[in-house]
Amino acid sequence: MNTAITRFLATSALLFATGQAFADDVPAPAPDKLSAVRAQIAAKNWSGAIDELKRVNDTGSADWNNLMGYSLRKSATPDFAGAERFYDQALRIDPGHRGALEYSGELYLQTGRLDKAEQRLAALDKACFFRCSEYSDLKKAIADYKAGGSPTSSGY
Repeated sequence: MNTAITRFLATSALLFATGQAFADDVPAPAPDKLSAVRAQIAAKNWSGAIDELKRVNDTGSADWNNLMGYSLRKSATPDFAGAERFYDQALRIDPGHRGALEYSGELYLQTGRLDKAEQRLAALDKACFFRCSEYSDLKKAIADYKAGGSPTSSGY
């Protein structure tokens, strides 16, 4: 029995040491270059978010395009056409981008295009393995829209 315990401890120590060596070789994650944008969005400072997005200028990123579309749509003077272009670009880069699918669906509701919002909901149904928050949020927004809620009262 003493031998079994000794082998177990020796194996555990070896596995721990090996795991430590691998952990030391893994690089730290890169800083999120959109964190300042997300902070501006959290503060509902849409013009600040747009300025920061322009500064970062990462037009090849689906996240960047999605956040630009969102900021344009939420601005005091919404730019729906511009927002749609950025959402579409995000979806060209990543057709399963859940944020762009949800937010473009909300844009379609704001502009009276229920059929297109429902298409985005169907795409989210496929993009989410199990129901995700983006699916649930857009589904609720569509239900509110159908019940006669206005885009501003529903918060989309």
